[in-house]
Order: sequence, then C-alpha cells, then structure tokens
Amino acid sequence: MRKLFILSLGMLCTFVSAQNINDVVRYSSDNLQGTARFQAMGGAFGALGGDLSSLNINPAGSAVFNFSEFTVTGSNYNRDNSAIYGNRTLNTDLNSLEINQVGAVFVFKASDDNPWKKISLAVNYDLVQNFDNQFSAAGSSTEGLDNYFLNFAQGQELRNLRTFEGERADDAYLDIGSSLGFGAQQAFLGFQSGLIEPNEDVDENTSYFSNAQYANLDQDYTQVTSGYNSKFTLNLAGQYQENLYLGASLNFHSVFYEKSTTFSETGYDPASDVQFAAFDNFLQTEGNGFSFSLGAIAKLNDNIRVGGSYQSPTWYSLTDNISQRISVTSPVANPNLDLINFNLVSIFPDYNIKTPSKLTGSAAIVFGKEGLLSFDYGYQDMSKAELRPTSDPAFAGENDLIAEQLRNVNSYRIGGEYRIERVSLRAGYRFEESPYENELILGDLIGYSGGIGYSFGANRLDLAYNRTEQDTNAFFFDSGASNSAMVNRINTNVSLGFTMKF
Repeated sequence: MRKLFILSLGMLCTFVSAQNINDVVRYSSDNLQGTARFQAMGGAFGALGGDLSSLNINPAGSAVFNFSEFTVTGSNYNRDNSAIYGNRTLNTDLNSLEINQVGAVFVFKASDDNPWKKISLAVNYDLVQNFDNQFSAAGSSTEGLDNYFLNFAQGQELRNLRTFEGERADDAYLDIGSSLGFGAQQAFLGFQSGLIEPNEDVDENTSYFSNAQYANLDQDYTQVTSGYNSKFTLNLAGQYQENLYLGASLNFHSVFYEKSTTFSETGYDPASDVQFAAFDNFLQTEGNGFSFSLGAIAKLNDNIRVGGSYQSPTWYSLTDNISQRISVTSPVANPNLDLINFNLVSIFPDYNIKTPSKLTGSAAIVFGKEGLLSFDYGYQDMSKAELRPTSDPAFAGENDLIAEQLRNVNSYRIGGEYRIERVSLRAGYRFEESPYENELILGDLIGYSGGIGYSFGANRLDLAYNRTEQDTNAFFFDSGASNSAMVNRINTNVSLGFTMKF
C-alpha cells in the first residue's frame, strides 16, 4: 500500500527537485509533431494553411481548406542517445508508437454576394511533446553522492535528523517532510544512511562533513522519462473577399510527465566507512494549461502568400509528487532505510508555469498545382517565462535565474512540395536556437525531413520521415553535485497519415 503525505505551501520553497528552470524549458518547447504532410515539410505552414496541424502555427490556416476534411496520423518515435561521462560512452535506443494527431475541419461556403466567402470550424488533437526517452551514463568521477546531501544538511539542526526511540525510518521521513520540507528530508537521508556526519554530536549542531573517503568513484546513472504534452484546439477562421484569411484558436493543454532516475557508485577507499551507495528518485507531474492564438494569411497575388500569427503564453497548472529510496553500505547506516521506498509518495501543492508568447512570420510561393516553397520565422523570448506564485521566495529566486540564463529563441522552418499527378514529394528543414545563454547546457536543434503523399481523389495517404539532433548537458542532480553527462540526442519519427474529404 502506498503512503502519501502532502507538504504544506510553506514548505514548497524548499523543494528544488521538480519546480525549476528545467520545467520551464520542457513545457515552453514543442517538438515537430502533427500530420505526416506537416512533418515532411518541416512544419513550415504559417503562410500556407490547408493542413490541420498548420493551426499550431497560424490559426487562419483552416480558412484555406476548400472542403471539409478528417485526418488521423500515427508515428513511430525512435530515441537514439549517446551519453559521454568520465571515460566512457554509452548508447541507448528506445522506440514507441503513438496516435499523435486526430482532427477535422468543417467548411461552410457563403453566397457569392457575401464578402465572407467561407467560414471554417476545426477541432484538432496534437501531441506537442512525446516525453518517452531513456539514457544511461557510466564513468569515473571525483565528486560523490555525499556532496548532494551535504548541500541540504548544512544549517539543519541535528535534532531534526534523528529518529525518536522506537520510531521507524519511514515514519520519521514522512514527518520531517510534512513539518520541515524537502531539504530537511534530504539531509535526513544523508545522515541516516551514514554518508554524512555532524561535526558535533549535539542536537544544536548545524554543520556536517562527509563520512565517505575516495579519490575516484565508479558511477552509473540511468534516466527514464515517459508521458506527453498534448493540445486540443478549437478553431474558427474565415476567408474575407478573395485574398485575406483570418483565424483564432483556443488551445487546451494536458500534461503527464514521469521521470525515474537510478544512481549508484563504488570505488571508495578501503578505509572508508562507506563502500557502496545507491540513490533513486521518481518524479510525476500532472496538470493542464490554456492558451490562445490569432493569425492572418494574405494572398499578394496568385503565387505569393504571407502570414503572421501570435501565440499567447500558455498558463499551466501543475502538481508534482516524488518518491525516493537510498541504500548505503556503512556500519552506521540505519538498518530500516529500506522502508523508505517508492511506496512513500510526497505530494506538493499546485504551482503554475507561464511560458512566453511567440510571434511567427511566414511567406510562401505557390507554383500553381505543381508545387510550393514555404518559410516560417519564429521568435520567443524565453527569459520572460515564470514559475508562479511569484510571491514564493524560491520561485522568485528561480525566476531571476530564468531571466539570467535564458534568452531569445529564433527558429527557422523551410518546406517544399512538388506534385507529379497524384504523387506529392516533400522535404523540410528546421533550425531552432538554444534557449540558454550557455549553449553547453542545451545546444541548437537541427532537423531534416522528407515524405511522400498519394491522392486517391477524395482520400490521401501521407508518409513522412523526420530527424532532429541536439546536444544536452544532463545533470544527475538539481543541486549540490555537478555530475553530468553530455548526451547527443537523435530523435527520428516515421509517420503515416490518412486524410478523407467529406
């Protein structure tokens, strides 16, 4: 049976393992999802429309449809990660299959004398992010797990890290979390495991030292994530006269995210009281969000179209819970530490994330029925993102860090399509700058895509291949220890879509 406890709002500021700059970046970024045609052309649809996933770029795009349509898309996601840590490189590979897009647009044409030539209503579901991923790292380091716990322990009174006579370790862990918060919990784990010791064995002691002796440690780390960030869109758009399309969308977001990390280390000095340590964490985040978007597309002539759109901030309301377990080979370790495991769940108060708004400018050249070329430019100031409530001291400090470490993000998408009777050949390119001032934390994203479509008249099949590559410096812990692996992430999607006109 799982034991759950809720940390009070006053303890929220001590929880640094979930609510930080990493969450802001995770929920402010979107990967290239959508219909197979959209993916094959690099998502460059801001001035084109006529595709259900184009509503993610420009909500005026639904007014370009001439007929009502239904589209469904499934994708196979492949994650190929290469992690360099210490003196070793490990490769991991993961596949998952998802229905990533389902939607329909309904087109209502007006009479010839009406300046509004047609009105369109669209509903669409898109997978904005697929969080299924995994990587492992192994190598040697001069920085051990003891540093993580020392970071939380300094300043904590020893009386708060002890167990009462007859008290079980799991009961003390729960009580400390609910009364003193996450930081005291971590200090409790470090002390009870024997990794750290007080400078003085008195209740009032507030300073600690490491009980582990080592020069180099052999460490293993694995991170597994799963979940999604999805978006359900309600869209209204219209064609005014012959050359202007206007649209607006309401977007409802749903988030489910899980992250499991396992860490172990060996190689302590023979004289060290500590000979082995393992520390595992499990984080789960659930919530929802809301955003809206406005856009326009104009035909300058028979061949050239331009578009512009505004995507509002997304306001997320999220809840985190976390579970932990620790195992240390030490003569002074509490023998009941195994009672602290993933069955103990710490639930934290709801919090909010406001992601930055985004502006997109687009242009396209249409060569009659033979093909087209399209270009999108996006701008988003990531330094404007916020964790809320801003009145929380920890969030205020984290927001200062966001403003300092994040920057403007420019993104570029280019797509093309060439038609040969019933066959459409497509290709795309995508480049997105790192949101970090220090690109060693997260590098630029580069993507290439291609695909083919075949029309059966009222129906169409589309196949797309999309590949993105990005480097990231993946830290094992959010504070206290700077251990990290440089991970080269290659994501490959193969998508198949079916479209039916009605």
